[in-house]
Amino acid sequence: MNDKTRNIIGWVLSGLLGALFLFSALGKLMGGAESLEQAAHLGISSSAFMTLGIVELLAVALFLIPRTGIVGSLLLIAYLGGAIATHLEHNESIMAPVMIEVVLWLTAAVRFPELTERLMGKR
Repeated sequence: MNDKTRNIIGWVLSGLLGALFLFSALGKLMGGAESLEQAAHLGISSSAFMTLGIVELLAVALFLIPRTGIVGSLLLIAYLGGAIATHLEHNESIMAPVMIEVVLWLTAAVRFPELTERLMGKR
């Protein structure tokens, strides 16, 4: 795959993930009745839910900025790890956060080949 194709794929996937996380963060920050109900079901207070929205918004901003993209990727990966743990704790399906995390890892591998090289021990 040439660099131009890799770049296009990386930015398309980044845009899709960015939109997904942005929608999720805004849902937490707006605090709609349905999202607050869901948070209460998981044992998350409304203030903690808003804090999660802020963290998610900051992480997605770092992810979308090329210079800080690796840090943003790692923060979103960790964020999804927490989502998976929360879902497991409450006996809910983990398929959605796992699939999003897989796409996030693939996007990070496409956008940041140096991250893949470092993780695989190539240097």
